[in-house]
Amino acid sequence: MVCGTASDVGKSHIVTGLCRLLARRGVAVAPFKAQNMSLNSWVTEEGHEIGRAQGVQALAAGAEPEVAMNPVLLKPTDERSSQVVVMGRPTAQLDAAAYHREIAGLRDVVGTCLDDLRRRFDVVVAEGAGGAAEINLFDHDLVNLPLAHAAGLAVVLVGDIERGGVFAALYGTVALLPERYRQLVKGLVINKFRGDRALLGTGPAELERRCGVPTLGVLPWMDDVGLDAEDSLALERPRPQSRHGAATDSLDVAAVRFPHLANFTDLDALAIEAGVEVRMVSGPGALGRPDLVVLPGTKATVADLGWLRQLGFDRAIASCGATVLGICGGAQMMGQRIVDHVESGRGPVNALGWLDASTIFMPHKVTRRRRGRALGHVLTGYQIHHGRMNTGTAAEPWIDLEDGDGGTEAEGAADPGAGLFATSLHGLFEQDGFRSAFLGYVAHRAGKAFVPTGVSFDAARQAQFDRLADALEDHLDVDRVIAVIEQGSLRR
Repeated sequence: MVCGTASDVGKSHIVTGLCRLLARRGVAVAPFKAQNMSLNSWVTEEGHEIGRAQGVQALAAGAEPEVAMNPVLLKPTDERSSQVVVMGRPTAQLDAAAYHREIAGLRDVVGTCLDDLRRRFDVVVAEGAGGAAEINLFDHDLVNLPLAHAAGLAVVLVGDIERGGVFAALYGTVALLPERYRQLVKGLVINKFRGDRALLGTGPAELERRCGVPTLGVLPWMDDVGLDAEDSLALERPRPQSRHGAATDSLDVAAVRFPHLANFTDLDALAIEAGVEVRMVSGPGALGRPDLVVLPGTKATVADLGWLRQLGFDRAIASCGATVLGICGGAQMMGQRIVDHVESGRGPVNALGWLDASTIFMPHKVTRRRRGRALGHVLTGYQIHHGRMNTGTAAEPWIDLEDGDGGTEAEGAADPGAGLFATSLHGLFEQDGFRSAFLGYVAHRAGKAFVPTGVSFDAARQAQFDRLADALEDHLDVDRVIAVIEQGSLRR
């Protein structure tokens, strides 16, 4: 298990790198996170919703993403409550106190999934969540050291030196652990280090002496690695750009940073294109004159629609002259009306009125992968929504999706003359041909000569996996990590 001293210390990247490293050595490896809290999710081939980080980690491992890799997913809907997704299906909307009362019933679900993966794979690399020494939460902890103790997992603890205080964070975390958990920690890792390794001096050795736990290595800062971020903390960092040559004219893409932003990883495939700058904007003053505005997904469509209007953001977008693309919740906002008795309970609400479409929220949540064509190119993606969008006669569907019976069904709403497009599909830019065609349309409408460089999103993602694995090979004591793995379960 890879645990951390806090959120965003790099646990997900290290798990991804370990999955790739082991897979390159011929090991059958699977990722696992008992409970994930994230608004970025992945839809498996079976139609189960899991944390997006676990889906990506499975790809790094060369394994098919499956629901056992993340049996519990919490999707925050406001400051106090979350939609609880168990085994890929939403089960309840609970606040923290109510969820804590449900923990005992979820331990068997988590344990069964972990045991199942351990039977089918040579190695399972589990990921903790947040900080490992939240002493106020030990009784309710489903994902960190209590799980490691119950399952007999060895633990590697990661600290982030970029934020400062890494020695205190690592030492303090180990010191706060009860003895039964402290003895599980078999290694410490310092992550996100900039500069000369010699500047750390005797710090790592002194940390090892005081904790009684070996320091396995110091990993470098890698600011241009972008791997389907798990939470909004990652938005504070620049989005990774392609290393390929620049296009003739650059395109400015402004994505609205909704308060309840979800599945913002849709933007990653745009950001790998040379000459495309993707920036998050939180208010009309930062909008400027972009070529493309993206209204991304959101877990609170009606609330974020109100936020957009309150700031006058909607008027700024409508008058900036850009092509506008709405995805899922953002698409629903672009229509005439939203009827929501499910998510917000607000009932009928007037939407932005930019497209002839309406949305009705239904209790059953759609989660499925889709394939089709748009703009003359193959398109793939996935749907995760309660809201069903219906297109009127004054707008036109612009995507043809395969219906599973050999036919097609129309999807989305568009007014190409006005540069308005809406779709329920996430991940639509991961197909290179479609992405190039859509950006070509945006450039043409903006009067720019944009020339796609032909970069492959899949190849770029695979290269990121290998870069992470290479960094672990170069900067960690991998032999000691492998030795811990080869010891097998600590309870055996």
